[in-house]
Amino acid sequence: MNAREIRQMFPILDQEVNGKPLVYLDSSATSQKPVPVIEALDKYYREYNSNVHRGVHTLGTRATDGYEGAREKVRKFINAKSTEEVIFTRGTTTALNTVAASYGRDNLNEGDEIVISYMEHHSNIIPWQQVAKQTGATLKYLPLQEDGTISLDDVRETVTSNTKIVSIMQVSNVLGVINPIKDIAKIAHENGAIMVVDGAQSAPHLKVDVQDLDCDFLAFSGHKMCGPTGIGVLYGKKKHLEKMEPIEFGGEMIDFVGLYESTWKELPWKFEGGTPIIAGAIGLGAAIDFLEQIGLNEIEAYEHKLAAYALEKMSAIDGMAIYGPKEASKRAGVITFNINDVHPHDVATVLDAEGIAVRAGHHCAQPLMKWLKVSATARASFYLYNTEEDIDKLVSGLVKTKEYFSDVF
Repeated sequence: MNAREIRQMFPILDQEVNGKPLVYLDSSATSQKPVPVIEALDKYYREYNSNVHRGVHTLGTRATDGYEGAREKVRKFINAKSTEEVIFTRGTTTALNTVAASYGRDNLNEGDEIVISYMEHHSNIIPWQQVAKQTGATLKYLPLQEDGTISLDDVRETVTSNTKIVSIMQVSNVLGVINPIKDIAKIAHENGAIMVVDGAQSAPHLKVDVQDLDCDFLAFSGHKMCGPTGIGVLYGKKKHLEKMEPIEFGGEMIDFVGLYESTWKELPWKFEGGTPIIAGAIGLGAAIDFLEQIGLNEIEAYEHKLAAYALEKMSAIDGMAIYGPKEASKRAGVITFNINDVHPHDVATVLDAEGIAVRAGHHCAQPLMKWLKVSATARASFYLYNTEEDIDKLVSGLVKTKEYFSDVF
């Protein structure tokens, strides 16, 4: 793949910020959007904006075809068996909340266990906290190794016959760790538990095959994978989704409504109450086309290369603390760091003055920050449109930041 050519497909990157060419290193928060996605959204609103499933007129038919066509693209993208297993949601958060509130509520009892890890995003912690309170289940945390990775021995020790749900992110949004989901799922199933996967940081960056992973649920968001905001996916094995109750009720998801009782549509529509996210789904379909044209395996390999380059360059800066595995092969294109005695918000502010966009804060991972013994970190995250030149500018900016605060203090 040619990142410089790919970069030309992202109009937002062709600008200056604070008088400097933009270096966008915050794709873990949200990715930028390529021309094909922007054009797909524009075409929908200009040419066939209509509601789906309900009308028989031409615009309605075209909108329905676009919406359901996107569902089939998602099915192929993650290798689900059927489009019945693909639910459109507002994003990863909504998808994980759906699993917790529906499957968790109906399948957990007092004494049952939910296993997650210290590295989880808040969206994969809070829903399980809530359902544990409602059902009397116990929330357990997988320990982490010194470099932030998960040991399968620890998984075997933590997951027991009382465990009913294991929910782990495939790629950490802080540490960049790529977790052995397939192996964890096998251990979960051997103990009678289901495997839930937070794929927010994996679906944009590497090939995700739900049948190969044998996960029971997978959640991911469109906006992190070149798609629009406000659209995401919940994949679930059909045998689970058929037994689950919707958590949102109203138009579109109904089959029959009586005065006192109602029935639901079949999968996948029983989970998509109200007017669905039509434009978002169509835009997500265009994003999938774009990514698959490049190739997910190529994107993953390229990001490993960027991560290796960044780790080498950043590690050479005195006073730099880098969190997570030191081997690029164990991580995705995310590097979280701190500079001694400089608050990460100050780091991000100085870098922004150089036109460099990075993240600073707790990254919606406060339990992990506590485990790392820090209150916050800075984070640079790379995607298919980034280059080694971007990393060189980041390193130069970090050196300037360090020198500036050395002079101040």
